Amino acid sequence: MKFENVQAVLFDLDGTLIDSAPDLGAAVDKMRVDRGMPSLPLSHYRPMAGAGARGMIGLAFGFTPDHPDYEVMKEEFFQNYEACMTQRTFAFEGVSQLIAALVARHLPWGVVTNKSQRFTEPLTRGMPLFASASVVISGDTTPHAKPHPAPLLEAAKRLNIDPARCVYVGDDERDIVAGHAADMKTVAACYGYLGSQSHIASWQAHAQIHAPQQLLDLLPV
Repeated sequence: MKFENVQAVLFDLDGTLIDSAPDLGAAVDKMRVDRGMPSLPLSHYRPMAGAGARGMIGLAFGFTPDHPDYEVMKEEFFQNYEACMTQRTFAFEGVSQLIAALVARHLPWGVVTNKSQRFTEPLTRGMPLFASASVVISGDTTPHAKPHPAPLLEAAKRLNIDPARCVYVGDDERDIVAGHAADMKTVAACYGYLGSQSHIASWQAHAQIHAPQQLLDLLPV
Protein backbone atom coordinates (compact mmCIF):
# COMPACT_ATOMS: atom_id res chain seq x y z
CA MET A 1 0.00 0.00 0.00
CA LYS A 2 1.17 3.49 -0.86
CA PHE A 3 -0.49 6.84 -0.28
CA GLU A 4 -0.86 8.99 -3.38
CA ASN A 5 -0.21 12.72 -3.74
CA VAL A 6 1.40 13.17 -0.31
CA GLN A 7 2.89 16.65 0.09
CA ALA A 8 3.53 16.76 3.86
CA VAL A 9 3.79 14.48 6.88
CA LEU A 10 2.61 15.52 10.34
CA PHE A 11 3.30 13.72 13.59
CA ASP A 12 2.04 13.58 17.12
CA LEU A 13 4.92 14.22 19.53
CA ASP A 14 4.97 12.11 22.71
CA GLY A 15 4.83 8.41 21.95
CA THR A 16 5.21 8.95 18.22
CA LEU A 17 8.46 10.87 17.65
CA ILE A 18 9.88 10.99 21.16
CA ASP A 19 9.84 8.84 24.27
CA SER A 20 9.18 11.39 26.99
CA ALA A 21 7.86 8.86 29.50
CA PRO A 22 11.10 8.78 31.55
CA ASP A 23 11.00 12.55 32.22
CA LEU A 24 7.22 12.64 32.75
CA GLY A 25 7.50 9.74 35.18
CA ALA A 26 10.44 11.33 36.99
CA ALA A 27 8.54 14.61 37.38
CA VAL A 28 5.55 13.02 39.09
CA ASP A 29 7.61 10.46 41.02
CA LYS A 30 9.56 13.33 42.59
CA MET A 31 6.24 14.51 44.00
CA ARG A 32 5.75 11.14 45.68
CA VAL A 33 9.29 11.08 47.10
CA ASP A 34 8.97 14.67 48.31
CA ARG A 35 5.92 13.55 50.30
CA GLY A 36 7.73 10.61 51.85
CA MET A 37 6.05 8.06 49.60
CA PRO A 38 7.99 5.23 47.95
CA SER A 39 9.26 5.73 44.43
CA LEU A 40 7.49 3.82 41.66
CA PRO A 41 9.23 2.35 38.57
CA LEU A 42 8.99 3.88 35.11
CA SER A 43 7.02 0.82 33.98
CA HIS A 44 4.18 2.00 36.25
CA TYR A 45 3.97 5.37 34.50
CA ARG A 46 4.79 4.52 30.88
CA PRO A 47 1.35 3.27 29.73
CA MET A 48 -0.25 6.65 30.54
CA ALA A 49 2.58 8.91 29.42
CA GLY A 50 0.44 10.20 26.57
CA ALA A 51 -2.24 11.40 28.97
CA GLY A 52 -0.13 14.21 30.48
CA ALA A 53 -0.77 15.53 33.98
CA ARG A 54 -4.10 13.76 34.30
CA GLY A 55 -2.51 10.39 33.59
CA MET A 56 0.65 10.90 35.62
CA ILE A 57 -1.05 12.29 38.74
CA GLY A 58 -3.72 9.63 38.48
CA LEU A 59 -1.12 6.86 38.50
CA ALA A 60 1.04 8.44 41.21
CA PHE A 61 -1.69 9.47 43.63
CA GLY A 62 -5.00 8.05 42.43
CA PHE A 63 -6.35 11.58 42.00
CA THR A 64 -8.77 12.60 39.26
CA PRO A 65 -9.12 16.20 38.02
CA ASP A 66 -12.12 16.78 40.32
CA HIS A 67 -9.97 16.21 43.44
CA PRO A 68 -9.64 19.47 45.45
CA ASP A 69 -5.82 19.27 45.40
CA TYR A 70 -5.54 18.42 41.70
CA GLU A 71 -4.89 21.89 40.28
CA VAL A 72 -2.13 22.67 42.80
CA MET A 73 -0.53 19.29 42.20
CA LYS A 74 -0.79 19.74 38.44
CA GLU A 75 1.22 22.97 38.62
CA GLU A 76 3.82 21.27 40.83
CA PHE A 77 4.07 18.48 38.27
CA PHE A 78 4.44 21.02 35.46
CA GLN A 79 7.27 22.81 37.26
CA ASN A 80 9.06 19.52 37.95
CA TYR A 81 8.67 18.55 34.31
CA GLU A 82 9.97 21.89 33.05
CA ALA A 83 13.11 21.34 35.12
CA CYS A 84 13.88 17.93 33.57
CA MET A 85 12.04 17.66 30.24
CA THR A 86 15.08 16.90 28.09
CA GLN A 87 17.21 14.97 30.60
CA ARG A 88 15.90 11.49 29.74
CA THR A 89 13.74 12.16 26.66
CA PHE A 90 14.95 10.82 23.35
CA ALA A 91 13.70 10.10 19.83
CA PHE A 92 12.44 6.56 19.31
CA GLU A 93 14.87 4.31 17.45
CA GLY A 94 14.58 4.99 13.73
CA VAL A 95 12.95 8.42 14.04
CA SER A 96 16.09 10.39 13.18
CA GLN A 97 16.59 8.27 10.07
CA LEU A 98 12.92 8.72 9.13
CA ILE A 99 13.15 12.50 9.41
CA ALA A 100 16.38 12.55 7.40
CA ALA A 101 14.65 10.54 4.67
CA LEU A 102 11.69 12.95 4.58
CA VAL A 103 14.07 15.88 4.24
CA ALA A 104 15.96 14.07 1.47
CA ARG A 105 12.65 13.54 -0.36
CA HIS A 106 11.84 17.25 0.06
CA LEU A 107 8.68 16.37 2.01
CA PRO A 108 7.83 19.06 4.57
CA TRP A 109 7.11 17.65 8.02
CA GLY A 110 5.81 18.98 11.28
CA VAL A 111 4.36 18.31 14.72
CA VAL A 112 0.78 18.54 15.96
CA THR A 113 0.60 17.76 19.67
CA ASN A 114 -1.80 18.31 22.55
CA LYS A 115 1.17 19.31 24.71
CA SER A 116 0.85 23.00 25.58
CA GLN A 117 3.23 25.54 24.07
CA ARG A 118 4.73 26.06 27.54
CA PHE A 119 6.43 22.68 27.06
CA THR A 120 6.42 22.13 23.30
CA GLU A 121 8.48 25.22 22.50
CA PRO A 122 11.46 24.59 24.81
CA LEU A 123 11.39 20.85 24.12
CA THR A 124 11.49 21.14 20.32
CA ARG A 125 14.00 23.97 20.56
CA GLY A 126 16.23 21.85 22.79
CA MET A 127 16.32 18.75 20.57
CA PRO A 128 18.25 18.87 17.26
CA LEU A 129 15.70 16.47 15.73
CA PHE A 130 13.23 19.33 15.25
CA ALA A 131 15.54 21.76 13.46
CA SER A 132 14.09 20.75 10.10
CA ALA A 133 10.43 20.83 11.16
CA SER A 134 8.35 23.18 9.00
CA VAL A 135 5.56 23.65 11.55
CA VAL A 136 4.92 22.91 15.25
CA ILE A 137 1.34 23.15 16.54
CA SER A 138 0.74 22.86 20.29
CA GLY A 139 -2.38 21.90 22.19
CA ASP A 140 -3.21 25.54 22.85
CA THR A 141 -2.26 26.96 19.44
CA THR A 142 -5.92 26.76 18.35
CA PRO A 143 -9.08 26.99 20.49
CA HIS A 144 -9.49 23.20 20.27
CA ALA A 145 -7.12 20.30 20.90
CA LYS A 146 -7.24 16.85 19.32
CA PRO A 147 -9.48 14.92 18.67
CA HIS A 148 -10.83 18.14 17.14
CA PRO A 149 -9.37 18.64 13.65
CA ALA A 150 -8.54 22.35 14.21
CA PRO A 151 -4.84 21.84 15.12
CA LEU A 152 -4.26 19.64 12.08
CA LEU A 153 -6.05 22.07 9.79
CA GLU A 154 -3.94 24.90 11.21
CA ALA A 155 -0.77 22.97 10.44
CA ALA A 156 -1.87 22.38 6.85
CA LYS A 157 -2.80 26.05 6.53
CA ARG A 158 0.63 27.18 7.73
CA LEU A 159 2.25 24.78 5.27
CA ASN A 160 -0.08 26.02 2.53
CA ILE A 161 -0.89 22.40 1.67
CA ASP A 162 -4.30 20.81 1.11
CA PRO A 163 -5.12 18.69 4.21
CA ALA A 164 -6.10 15.84 1.89
CA ARG A 165 -2.46 15.71 0.77
CA CYS A 166 -1.14 15.40 4.32
CA VAL A 167 -0.44 12.25 6.34
CA TYR A 168 -0.88 12.32 10.12
CA VAL A 169 0.90 9.80 12.33
CA GLY A 170 -0.05 9.23 15.97
CA ASP A 171 -0.13 6.65 18.76
CA ASP A 172 -3.53 7.46 20.26
CA GLU A 173 -7.09 7.04 19.02
CA ARG A 174 -7.64 10.80 19.27
CA ASP A 175 -4.87 11.30 16.69
CA ILE A 176 -6.65 9.08 14.18
CA VAL A 177 -10.04 10.68 14.92
CA ALA A 178 -8.55 14.13 14.37
CA GLY A 179 -6.81 13.01 11.19
CA HIS A 180 -10.00 11.60 9.70
CA ALA A 181 -11.92 14.74 10.64
CA ALA A 182 -9.27 16.85 8.89
CA ASP A 183 -9.52 14.66 5.76
CA MET A 184 -5.91 13.51 6.13
CA LYS A 185 -4.43 10.07 5.61
CA THR A 186 -3.90 8.52 9.05
CA VAL A 187 -1.23 6.16 10.36
CA ALA A 188 -1.30 4.48 13.78
CA ALA A 189 2.13 4.29 15.42
CA CYS A 190 1.85 0.92 17.13
CA TYR A 191 5.22 1.30 18.86
CA GLY A 192 4.00 4.28 20.95
CA TYR A 193 2.14 4.59 24.24
CA LEU A 194 -1.24 3.68 22.71
CA GLY A 195 -3.24 4.89 25.72
CA SER A 196 -4.45 2.76 28.61
CA GLN A 197 -6.67 0.40 26.59
CA SER A 198 -5.76 -0.11 23.00
CA HIS A 199 -7.83 -1.71 20.29
CA ILE A 200 -5.92 -0.27 17.39
CA ALA A 201 -7.97 -1.90 14.65
CA SER A 202 -11.08 -0.11 15.92
CA TRP A 203 -9.40 3.25 15.32
CA GLN A 204 -9.74 2.63 11.57
CA ALA A 205 -6.46 4.28 10.65
CA HIS A 206 -5.59 4.02 6.98
CA ALA A 207 -2.39 2.16 7.94
CA GLN A 208 -0.40 0.89 10.92
CA ILE A 209 3.36 0.91 11.45
CA HIS A 210 5.35 -0.99 14.05
CA ALA A 211 8.58 0.98 13.62
CA PRO A 212 9.08 4.61 12.53
CA GLN A 213 10.91 3.84 9.29
CA GLN A 214 8.04 1.68 8.05
CA LEU A 215 6.29 4.96 7.25
CA LEU A 216 8.62 5.40 4.28
CA ASP A 217 7.08 2.34 2.63
CA LEU A 218 3.72 4.17 2.54
CA LEU A 219 5.06 7.36 0.96
CA PRO A 220 5.84 8.15 -2.66
CA VAL A 221 9.54 8.14 -3.46
